[in-house]
Amino acid sequence: MALMLVVLLSGCTGVPDDTVHTVAKEENINSQILFDNGFMTSTGNLPIKDNFSLYQNWDYDEVTTMYLTVRSGNAADGTDHTWEEINTYSAFYYEDLGIDRYKVEGLLQVGDEKGPVEGELGYGQYVPNAVVQIRGQSSTMNAQKNYRISIYDGKGDWEGQTVINLNKHVSDATRFMNMLCYRLMTQIGGMMSARTKFVHLYVKDETASGDGLGTFVDYGLYTYVEQINKTYLKNHNLDRNGQLYKVNFFEFYPYEDVIMLKSDADYDLNKFEQYMEIKGNDDHTKLIQMLEDLNNYGKPIEEVFEKWFDEENYFTWLAFQILVGNKDTDARNHFLYSPNNVNKFYFISWDNDGAMRESYVTNFTDWNDGMAYEEGVSKYWGNVLHRRVLQSTEYRQKLDDKINELREFLTRERLAEEANRLSSIVEPYLYSMPDIVYARVNRAEYRELMKMLPDEIENNYQRYLQSLEKPMPFFIGTPQMDNGRIKFTWETAYDFDQETIEYTVELCKDYLFENCIYKQEGILIPEAEIVRLPVGQYFLRITAKNSSGYEQYAFDYYMGENGKQYGVMCFWRSKDGRIMVEAYEE
Repeated sequence: MALMLVVLLSGCTGVPDDTVHTVAKEENINSQILFDNGFMTSTGNLPIKDNFSLYQNWDYDEVTTMYLTVRSGNAADGTDHTWEEINTYSAFYYEDLGIDRYKVEGLLQVGDEKGPVEGELGYGQYVPNAVVQIRGQSSTMNAQKNYRISIYDGKGDWEGQTVINLNKHVSDATRFMNMLCYRLMTQIGGMMSARTKFVHLYVKDETASGDGLGTFVDYGLYTYVEQINKTYLKNHNLDRNGQLYKVNFFEFYPYEDVIMLKSDADYDLNKFEQYMEIKGNDDHTKLIQMLEDLNNYGKPIEEVFEKWFDEENYFTWLAFQILVGNKDTDARNHFLYSPNNVNKFYFISWDNDGAMRESYVTNFTDWNDGMAYEEGVSKYWGNVLHRRVLQSTEYRQKLDDKINELREFLTRERLAEEANRLSSIVEPYLYSMPDIVYARVNRAEYRELMKMLPDEIENNYQRYLQSLEKPMPFFIGTPQMDNGRIKFTWETAYDFDQETIEYTVELCKDYLFENCIYKQEGILIPEAEIVRLPVGQYFLRITAKNSSGYEQYAFDYYMGENGKQYGVMCFWRSKDGRIMVEAYEE
C-alpha cells in the first residue's frame, strides 16, 4: 500500500520545519490511517520505526567542550597503560597478538572553553569516572585516533549515554559527512538515525609522569555519535530485549561453522563476533532461521523477504546508501535489529563518513577508487540478501521508486544549505592546530569542495542508472593445474536484461597489464586455459561485456601503487606446481 509519510516536526531546533517525507502516493488508501510518532501508518501493518521526537530539540549547531584527564590504572582491569601506548597501536596490532585493546582510566568533564561547568558531568570530581580506549578498525591506523569513553556505573552520564564515541573522521575531507547523513536520516521515514554532536576535546596526560602536573592539550574537533546499544533501543522506543548485531563483515551466508546457538558445544564468541558483534539478546535462533531461509534457493525471495524484512526500512536504507554513495555498507557499517517475538530484521545505519566523497576523490586525489563495481547496485551484488532481492523485477522497481522519492527530497538546495551550515562550524577548527596538520585538502580546496558537494546525489543517481545497464560483478576461481595446463574459471555474470555476455581474459606479468602473455576475447562460457606457465608471479584480469556494450570487472582486485586494480587476481606458480593466490581482506 502506497502511503504519504509526513513528519510533524515543526518548530524544532535540530530538524528543519519543511520536512516532508518519503514516500509514496496517496491513491489506494483503503484502510483507516493512524498517526503514530509523526508518521501516517496503515492499521494492521504498523511498522517499527525510530523515535523521531528525540531529534526535535537536539541542537546540531552546538559544540560541546570536554576535558579528559587520563591516568594509569591497574592490571586487574587492564587500565595499567600510558596515553602514549593508547595512541601508538592500531586495531590490527591487538588482533595479531590476540589481546584486548589497551585502556587507561580517565576523568571526563563537560564544560565550555573556560573549563568544566557546574552541573555537568564530572564537575568538581578528582578521581577517574571512566575508561578510555581507541575505537574503530582501519581508522585506528591514522595518527589522530578515535576514542571510546565508557563512564563507570553510578558516575553519571552525558545526554543519557554512558558510552561516549568521539570520532575524528580523518578520511573524510569535510569532517562532517557522518553528521550530515544522520541529520538527513532524522527527516526520512523508514530510516533509523542516531543523535550526533560536535565536541571540542582537551586532554591532560598524567600517565607519563604520574605527578598530576600535566596541562590540558587541545585535541581539536571531534564528532560524538550515539552508541547503538540497549540504551539506544530504549531511548528510541525500540525493544531493548531484542536482537541487535553490529555488522563487521557479514554477507548473509549461513556461516554454519561460526553462527550457531551459544548452547552449541562448538560455539566460539570471538569467531562469531568477527562477523557480527552481539549488542542485544544473544539468542541467535531467529538469525539462524532467517539465514537458512535466505540461502534456500528453493524458497521464493518474495516469501523469504516478506517474512524476515521490513519493506519500508530495507528499501529506504538501501536507496539512501546508493544515493549518498556510502559504498562500504554492503557487508558492514550497519546494525541489524529485530524486536523480541517479531521475525523482521531492520537496518540501522552506522559510520557514514565514506558518503558523498566522489568530488573529493575525483578532484583532489589520484586514487583509483569509486570505479568499476563500487557504484550503484553492483556494489551490493556479493551479498546474498541484496543479490536475491535485486534479481526480482518487482523488488528492483520498489528500489527504483524509493530512490526517486529520496531524490526528490535530497535536492541540491537542501544539501547546499545543510553542508554550508556544518562547514561553517567545522572549518575554523579544521584549519587550526592540531587538525590542520591532518587536513586532506587546503582551505581553498575545502571551499571548492563545498561547492561540488551538492551535486553528489545527482551524480550517484546517474551511476545507479548505469549500474543497472551493466553485467553484475563476479568472482574468479583459483586457477588449477590440469595435466600441465593452467585452467581459469569464474562465476557467470548476471545481466538484468538477460543479454548475452562475452568475457575477455588477460594474463600479464605486471598489474598494469602492459606486459601480457595471453589474451582471449569473445569467450561465452566462464572458463579458459593456457598450455604452460613458467614459475613466477602473474596477474589475471577478467572482464564481462553484454551485447549493449556495457562492461564489468570481477570482484577480485589487486592493491597496487595506484590503488585498486579492479577485476584482477594476483597469483604465483611455484616450482612444485602449486598455485598460490594473493588475497585481501576488506
